[in-house]
Amino acid sequence: MTQRAEGKTLAILATDGFEEVELTSPKEAMENAGAKTVVVSLKSGEIQANQHREHGIKVKVDKTLDEVKAEDFDALLIPGGLFNPDALRVEQKALDFASAFFEQKKPVFAICHGPQVLISAGLVSGRQMTGFKAIQQDLKNAGALVSDEQVVVDEGLVTSRNPDDLPAFNRKIVEEICEGRHDGQRDSVAA
Repeated sequence: MTQRAEGKTLAILATDGFEEVELTSPKEAMENAGAKTVVVSLKSGEIQANQHREHGIKVKVDKTLDEVKAEDFDALLIPGGLFNPDALRVEQKALDFASAFFEQKKPVFAICHGPQVLISAGLVSGRQMTGFKAIQQDLKNAGALVSDEQVVVDEGLVTSRNPDDLPAFNRKIVEEICEGRHDGQRDSVAA
């Protein structure tokens, strides 16, 4: 990747049950572009990844939600997985953390089931988005304008459908963190 993200810090909001590659691949892309990444979770220690329905690696938690605020970061990533978003979306601290990025007009990246956290935080109405096929109707019901594309960008909100879309998703999130705060940008990458 040619874009450089030195001096930028990405918060990765995850807990047990995240889809392994949806955290590790964007994390690696950001670090390769020069950004710092910080895994933020509900608890300290380690969180358990899933590889679809099987357990994957464990990832070290850098900070808990009690130790951070959105002002500390340039962007937010919410990976998917079946269990990760379900656990996060019922925690008010997680919803408040995600909401603060929107209030500060900082980029937010969510893939697969990750947008469910944004639904629960009341952040998707009127936004152009995509997500895993099984949650696309949930996004529509919450007022999002949904398209089934690899990557959809709406004013710094970058969403993607599944691990197959990671190459396009990673390129776009690096681009967005390099741009920083901005308004009015809406585009998509066709499948």
